[in-house]
Amino acid sequence: MEITLANFESCAIPKEEYTHRAHLTVAYLYLRTHPLPEAINLMRSGILRFNKAKGVENTPSGGYHETLTVAWMRVIHSAMKTFGPLSGPEEFLTQHPHLLCVSLMRVFYSRARIMSAQARESWIEPDLATFPE
Repeated sequence: MEITLANFESCAIPKEEYTHRAHLTVAYLYLRTHPLPEAINLMRSGILRFNKAKGVENTPSGGYHETLTVAWMRVIHSAMKTFGPLSGPEEFLTQHPHLLCVSLMRVFYSRARIMSAQARESWIEPDLATFPE
């Protein structure tokens, strides 16, 4: 299924197709049309709605993760601001293949910090490196 904001917001995307790449695509689409704080709010509410629709329980050890959501939005926003949004999400991800690495956040966060219940519930700053502006 094509990853679009309409498909994401209506929870039409099958759970198994909502991959890391799909997360990045949705983030890109929000950031292309909204300022960062608003895009983060839209992404947060969308993931929570999607999880609920797909039966994913949000707990201290699973489901929605606030720090990862905000961190990915900040990294994508930085790349878009620095290099431009390009023509669409596919071209953007082709030009920024490092974003497809699910472990990219290990550059910024220690495992203990990012896996903490606090990080899952609320935004915490990285402890290993700062995010690009």
